[in-house]
Amino acid sequence: MRAKVRAIKHDNKIAFSNHIYRQTGRLIDTHSFYDVHIKRLHEYKRQLLNVLNIIGLYIDIKENPNKEFQPQTFLFAAKAAPGYYMAKNIIKLICFLGKEIENDPAVREKLAVVFLENYNVSMAEALVPAAELSEQISLAGKEASGTGCMKLMINGAMTIGTLDGANVEMLDAVGEENMYIFGLTSSEVDNLWLRGYNSAEFYANNEKLRKIINALNIGFAGESFADIASYLLTGQGVADPYMCLADFESYRTTHARAISDYQDKDKWNRMSLLNIAACGYFAADRSIKEYAENIWNIKRLTDKK
Repeated sequence: MRAKVRAIKHDNKIAFSNHIYRQTGRLIDTHSFYDVHIKRLHEYKRQLLNVLNIIGLYIDIKENPNKEFQPQTFLFAAKAAPGYYMAKNIIKLICFLGKEIENDPAVREKLAVVFLENYNVSMAEALVPAAELSEQISLAGKEASGTGCMKLMINGAMTIGTLDGANVEMLDAVGEENMYIFGLTSSEVDNLWLRGYNSAEFYANNEKLRKIINALNIGFAGESFADIASYLLTGQGVADPYMCLADFESYRTTHARAISDYQDKDKWNRMSLLNIAACGYFAADRSIKEYAENIWNIKRLTDKK
């Protein structure tokens, strides 16, 4: 049964890859690990934290070209509000980083970054069943609790996320051994703000972060992203307002653990199957029943014979 779950997932990856090829002419490696970050593009969703880790992986491959590396494809899909400058700048960073990697023969067989244009329901129908890791990495205390994470979960994707939004309920349903939880809790975030958050301290104390921020200053595919580096370290008013640097190391090590687990096929398939099963709790039947009993105060109709 576990093998069949994996086979279905691979078939879904092929279907998605074919869908993208028909739309864009781009080939996506179906044997790479599909890391999916979707929904809207917003600073609190922390697509930027994901990108910082990808830059770190890119640097690792460049510095250690002979090191064993699980091929990974990072798939972003989102829309930004028309006047949201920072969100659009993050999209630009994703696209230029993807372009540089695609043009680097030493890296492109191991790493790919794809920003999917015109994200809509039709694309989600192809992408969600193909996802292997679901990025739900908002800063704790900022997510109002959506359902996109559950759609990915019920399709067998593992979740990497903070204790925020629906992740909390998903964790209760499936158990911490079947999710990848990282980062500060909402109370720890509050306490860090009260003490005085200084992102530069994390930069100073983490060699990998320093390399990543320096890479932003140099840029990708001929475009410098020094403004994003400044946003993270000095900012206008508050530097790094969504604490990407504070959560970086926890996120990086947790993501690496997920990749390690993925290479144990039997373990990963079991976790995937347990996530699918646990998602039954979030079915509409249960939620509507609770609304009826606790909010609407109405009784259930039964068939009379």
